[in-house]
Amino acid sequence: MKKFSELIVGESFNSTCSISFDELKEYLKFSKIKNIFLESKSDEKHQLVSGRAILSRMEGEFTRLDQIYGNQILFLGTDGDSKWGNRNTRFLKSVYTDQILKFKFTILEKIDIDEEYGKIIINFEGSTLDNELVVISKKNIYRIKK
Repeated sequence: MKKFSELIVGESFNSTCSISFDELKEYLKFSKIKNIFLESKSDEKHQLVSGRAILSRMEGEFTRLDQIYGNQILFLGTDGDSKWGNRNTRFLKSVYTDQILKFKFTILEKIDIDEEYGKIIINFEGSTLDNELVVISKKNIYRIKK
């Protein structure tokens, strides 16, 4: 685990994962998303994954990184990118269950809040094993205990 003072702007961390059909089913059940486009048409296990499920997994993977896990950290929200009309996330390609994704987390900014806490602003990127970018999420803001 790296403490707030040890994190460096521009530093990146990496992770890989996939979302199984059963995990997606559980996520859709928990979130109560009702979208015919996301419902399986058969017993086939190859299913389109919702964008919010991908973002949830990205955040989960971020908090599990060896460099981050152990810190008291709280997701505060996102800030938009002015070049994107103040939006923060773009989905560039479809993602399907059991597809392996590579995630890259880059520290964009560190901000002192007070003696006890700071903020870190993180950019997320997700790509396929063939390095095709599938999702970009900019300016994810976390409060972190120093």
